[in-house]
Amino acid sequence: MELIQHLFEGLPTLWGGGVAHSVMILSLVISLGLLLGKIKVANISLGLAWVLFIGIVFGHFAFNLDQHLLHFLKEFGLILFVYSIGIQVGPSIVSSFRRGGLKLNILAVITIALSIIAMLNIAYATGTKVSTMAGILSGAVTNTPGLGAAQQAFSDMHGIDAPEIAMAYAVTYPVGVIGVIVCFIILKYALRIDTQKEEQEAKRGLGATEDMTVRHFTVCVTNKLIVGKTLKEIRDIVQRDFVISRMLPVGTERHTDIVNGRTTFRLGDKMLITAKPKDIDPIITVFGEPAEVDWQKCDKHHVVSRILITKPNINGKTIAQLKIRTHFGANITRVYRSGVELVAAPQLRLQMGDSLTIVGTELAISQTEKMLGNSMKKLNVPNLIPIFLGIALGCVLANIPFYLPGIDQPLKLGLTGGPLIVAILIGYFGPKYKLITYNTISANLMVREIGICIFLACVGLGCGKDFVHTVVNAEGLTWIGYGAIVTILPILIGGLIGRYFFHLNFYTLLGVLAGANTNPPALNYANDTTASDAPAVAYSTVYPFAMFLRIITIQIIILTLG
Repeated sequence: MELIQHLFEGLPTLWGGGVAHSVMILSLVISLGLLLGKIKVANISLGLAWVLFIGIVFGHFAFNLDQHLLHFLKEFGLILFVYSIGIQVGPSIVSSFRRGGLKLNILAVITIALSIIAMLNIAYATGTKVSTMAGILSGAVTNTPGLGAAQQAFSDMHGIDAPEIAMAYAVTYPVGVIGVIVCFIILKYALRIDTQKEEQEAKRGLGATEDMTVRHFTVCVTNKLIVGKTLKEIRDIVQRDFVISRMLPVGTERHTDIVNGRTTFRLGDKMLITAKPKDIDPIITVFGEPAEVDWQKCDKHHVVSRILITKPNINGKTIAQLKIRTHFGANITRVYRSGVELVAAPQLRLQMGDSLTIVGTELAISQTEKMLGNSMKKLNVPNLIPIFLGIALGCVLANIPFYLPGIDQPLKLGLTGGPLIVAILIGYFGPKYKLITYNTISANLMVREIGICIFLACVGLGCGKDFVHTVVNAEGLTWIGYGAIVTILPILIGGLIGRYFFHLNFYTLLGVLAGANTNPPALNYANDTTASDAPAVAYSTVYPFAMFLRIITIQIIILTLG
């Protein structure tokens, strides 16, 4: 028993000053937390929150880390997590507004604002400390970066940590997970949703997601006005982004052509076109009428292939600059990036890691592949320079003071805001200036998960001593009630606004509300209710901006009111 006691308490002579002991405790907390995170009840799991809860248990029984090491690991884990989030969302945070996501992001902003208003009203009505309410807000909307941002802002302002932030977060986190799903069920019945109709519209990509998805359709040229005109001339007429991947000339049954800007059209020509759902009708009107063609049977000499961009010199170039159709006779029909399909418009700027769908002969595909790279091995090699250089710049930005009107005390972005903003800027502007910022999804996820696990474990260990006492008394139960209000009211009100004012498809609405709360369990529930990708598309559209707002607004609340 004495050996076990020394093992967990850490003996300087045995553990070299306590470092090995601290790392062992940290690793045990993370391992047990991740193991419990795999357990699901009614297909719902608390996920990484278990790492926090196991840390609290270890902290309660005084199985803790060296305090200096605890502080360093907590801050470093938070930096890794926030920076990897910024790198991930940076390329899409602006494009999420351009791809028709403005309406969805406005609803997300409204939902976020409602949760903040609810939190502030509770704070003023009950006299609860703003730091405690910041923890309740972070837990109620399942936003772990918000927890880190609140703790860091409070520490920068007062020079000490506020354990009540983490305790309030831990108490209300389960409410945030379950409460959103309960709200989804309530909205389904309150809005009298016809699931079959909503499902059909979602699959067709109708509604607010029209600009964020692509569809493939066949048309037959019956419009005499375009006979003899080139594709370039027709593009000027249509003024829509579309790609003709293959054409079946009139009078042939088993011969297709690759189309370029100089291609002319005759009556009876049939084409396979890729475009956004909202552009389908105008494009069909210009060309003629819909048609049915079995392209697999009539297209024997062309193949379809997916090619990855892995050559650095391609990063930042537009499709038009590559001149693939001119040089090789191949056609780029789609671009797959970060889970979203894009129309391969000539002006689209490509990035490392983009997956291109290309149609052409085997020789043309082979030549295109050599040009673009298509080497997974190259993508698997992580680009570490942007990560560590970005973190260094983020730490510099974190400590630059700035002033807001009406606040005498200088404010700082802190170790959450600084690295986050730098990461977003690098992620967005990097490809434009030929900076390779791409890392595989698995590599980015690994950095992110390691960072958040270390952070949550350290937070749990730091607040475990007083957690049980807080939860079992009336104060803990009160926090749960406050968390339920902050979770439920904004979701219900946001759902009504999204349905009646923005006229969103129900499954798109669920994705927006889950994304506004940065709530993966809620997204999983929404995905399970439909065979369409509408919830996932909406979630990925609002998630970048919602995450940014959650992190920035909670810091402003702490710095101005805390």
